[in-house]
Amino acid sequence: MNVHFIAIGGSAMHNLAIALHKKGFNVTGSDDVLFEPSASRLAKYGILPAEVGWFPEKITTSLDAVILGMHARIDNPELLKAQDLGVKIYSYPDYIYEQSKDKLRVVIGGSHGKTTITSMILHVLQQAGKKFDYLVGAQLEGFETMVGLTRDAPVMIIEGDEYLASPIDRRPKFHIYKADIGVISGIAWDHINVFPTFDNYIDQFKIFAETIQPNGRLIYSQTDEVLNKMVANLNIAIEKIPYDLPEYTIDNGITSIIADGEKYVLEVFGQHNLLNMQAARLVCEALDIGSADFYTYITTFKGAARRLEVVGKNDNATIFKDFAHSPSKLTATIRAVKAQFPDRQLIACIELHTFSSLNKDFLNEYAGTMDQADSAIVFIDKKTFEQKKIDPYAAEAVKEAFANKKLLFFNDPAGLLKHLENLNINHTNLLMMSSGNFGGINLIELKNILL
Repeated sequence: MNVHFIAIGGSAMHNLAIALHKKGFNVTGSDDVLFEPSASRLAKYGILPAEVGWFPEKITTSLDAVILGMHARIDNPELLKAQDLGVKIYSYPDYIYEQSKDKLRVVIGGSHGKTTITSMILHVLQQAGKKFDYLVGAQLEGFETMVGLTRDAPVMIIEGDEYLASPIDRRPKFHIYKADIGVISGIAWDHINVFPTFDNYIDQFKIFAETIQPNGRLIYSQTDEVLNKMVANLNIAIEKIPYDLPEYTIDNGITSIIADGEKYVLEVFGQHNLLNMQAARLVCEALDIGSADFYTYITTFKGAARRLEVVGKNDNATIFKDFAHSPSKLTATIRAVKAQFPDRQLIACIELHTFSSLNKDFLNEYAGTMDQADSAIVFIDKKTFEQKKIDPYAAEAVKEAFANKKLLFFNDPAGLLKHLENLNINHTNLLMMSSGNFGGINLIELKNILL
């Protein structure tokens, strides 16, 4: 197979390119910008483009497929050439489906927890010695790439994002996979730039559930009222399987699950992770892994990258970094750290970075989300406003939206860094949350100053 990637440098795209190369495909690609670690990883496998830019001459009728990345524009010269020649064009999720259509497909959806649930399933399947293909949205310990494709695995585990498939395919990605087993972890409005109302956003999950194959299964969190209502109104021939929190204890900052009289000590914590674990357990049971084996295997799960990842710690302080950026993720992450370490102060810092989080009409969704933190900090890099062509707003507007008058606001990385470097974190946890990078602040260097 000869496959060409338009926008090969993206996080998901370059992982798929590597996976297909390892499967024996002839892979080429182009991009107008290539960041690390994508460039080095593509170079390792000999598929890094020789030059940055778009080259229509790379598009010929000898190609079996062109895979179109999300950040390519609809007037991309390589895309136009492919359309002119009639070469088959796939979105990223289209090609994932193409590679998995003869396998059992497990698709994990939800506004939060998708990556963690997928990661937990992959960890357990690997520990159990099962064969599987996969697509996950973070780099995992023990997995070289975020995509794994083989010819003989009977099942594929897919993290099902609700964002759009490609510039020319406006369907949410998880509508395309046609799950045999679907998971929905919860519904909390996100991607306001694509789904302008909450009802419109909820509809995407209803459509996802309706794409589950006949006699398939929908595993869903019954702790989410919006999701419960949606599932109750579904009229489709699938099995609906709810899940809730398991029995658990927290002793000296260590969380354990109690199941069938046994105690399983975990390396992760927080109610959101315990809920994620129950979704993963039900998937694994459907794949013939019993509860006792699941809990035994999950005790060694350390979490996905940037999900309550420990930057550094000593006997009375820990610095965490986390991917949380939406209101529901922010609330859950702060609650988890506060519950795990009730005797410590919590300083929580969130960077608003995405189009949704920066949209002034959406900002009020953050009201009360940082109330459990002893000190709350919001950072918006002034350069982000410029890059996204959004009118900047003042500290008072942010404090009002978060309904937190004590909240500190920074729009300059140097000012935020100076504040953080002067913190006293004795008997305190520092939680740094962002889908960006805090304007380039080096958290390892910060850790070395504070601890």
